[in-house]
Amino acid sequence: MNRWSGLVAVLTLLGCAEAPPPGVKPAHRPIGVAMPEPVAAPETPASAAARAYYAEVQRGLLGQGLLRTDGGGTDTPYTDRMLADNFLRVALYDEYDRTTGGTVQRQTVSHLRRWQAPVRVGLRFGASVAANTRATDTARVGSFLQRLQGLTGHPIRLDDNRPNFWVYIVSEDERQALGPVLQAAMPGLTANDINGVTAMPRSTYCIVYAQSSGGSGVYNGAFAVIRAEHPDLLRLSCIHEEIAQALGLPNDSPKARPSIFNDDEEFALLTTQDEMMLRMLYNPALRPGMSEAEVRPIVETLSRRLMGGDSYALAGNEE
Repeated sequence: MNRWSGLVAVLTLLGCAEAPPPGVKPAHRPIGVAMPEPVAAPETPASAAARAYYAEVQRGLLGQGLLRTDGGGTDTPYTDRMLADNFLRVALYDEYDRTTGGTVQRQTVSHLRRWQAPVRVGLRFGASVAANTRATDTARVGSFLQRLQGLTGHPIRLDDNRPNFWVYIVSEDERQALGPVLQAAMPGLTANDINGVTAMPRSTYCIVYAQSSGGSGVYNGAFAVIRAEHPDLLRLSCIHEEIAQALGLPNDSPKARPSIFNDDEEFALLTTQDEMMLRMLYNPALRPGMSEAEVRPIVETLSRRLMGGDSYALAGNEE
């Protein structure tokens, strides 16, 4: 996908990313007094142009039979060996390399990463997003988080009080002003990282950063940005990929099919193979920080069990 996932290994222990200061809470009001729904800010010329552009992008992709929502079928078979190899490539490699000169798209070997603490997602909208759209997006994000929790067995939920995973849905102009918010939420980011959000090119549909403590492989914070101008399916596809990638599947591979972890745009939403990769990622036999050599034999065993429908493996148990 034309999406950007920046996985940041912070050299010093940062702990969970702290939430930016909350806004002033509304005063207590008598029961029965309805508060008006938030009125969306007027659309700017830049946002209107972006909305028209991404509507055309979605039409073009759908016209080519892409952005599938079926999760894969008889035309996309895969074996246990393919599942294991795809997991290793998606979970144990990074799509981008952060250098002193900037961020370069280059496959680099890494180690297993995932969350240990509960994932508490704080969903935020720009003033440009209408109330009905906010309600739809909130329901979709909440439903997807429940699905991810069921797949991984790891606590993942919407939580406005103590987020450690921020998801911002903002317009073109609002995204350009996100620098201070992003820096406050993830202080380990560089100026180049922040510029990747505020100056995000049109070819990047959405972006996520996840951070860990040194080389531990334990994620303690994440920040995703999704364009408010996206039409429904493109918007939902960004929700699926960015949240799933920041759980510990950071890379894309052209061999992963059916999968959203692939830049070919064929699938818009999480597929059957993606679900299996998430099950394996949070299996207790794996640990954050493990190398590819350590992970491979375990994943090969899990893949065989999953493809064979072994309920013992699905429960995350090992002999």
